[in-house]
Amino acid sequence: MTWSRFFDAYEPVHALVAESEGRLIGLTHYLFHRSTTAIQPNCYLQDLFTNTQARGKGVGRALIEGVYEAARAAGSPRVYWQTHETNETAMALYDKVAEKSGFIVYRKMV
Repeated sequence: MTWSRFFDAYEPVHALVAESEGRLIGLTHYLFHRSTTAIQPNCYLQDLFTNTQARGKGVGRALIEGVYEAARAAGSPRVYWQTHETNETAMALYDKVAEKSGFIVYRKMV
């Protein structure tokens, strides 16, 4: 279902990929959604992955910048995402390309 959403013009779900020598080395999924506090859509960067050998070589940064560009084109003033508090490798990059919001996520499966 997710795969079909990427190709459905009515779905707000999108993907970017990074390739090197014909091989997939990274990907990101992002989506746009409404908010009760803003007129423009928010952009949520849901997934970001780079293959182990590509880490530290600018692939993750390029994918995030690609999402920023897509958000600007869509009129979205904000891109946001979550990461686990133990994901120190990713946070080293995130601290360079964005700011921490200070929010803590709570959830409950229902």
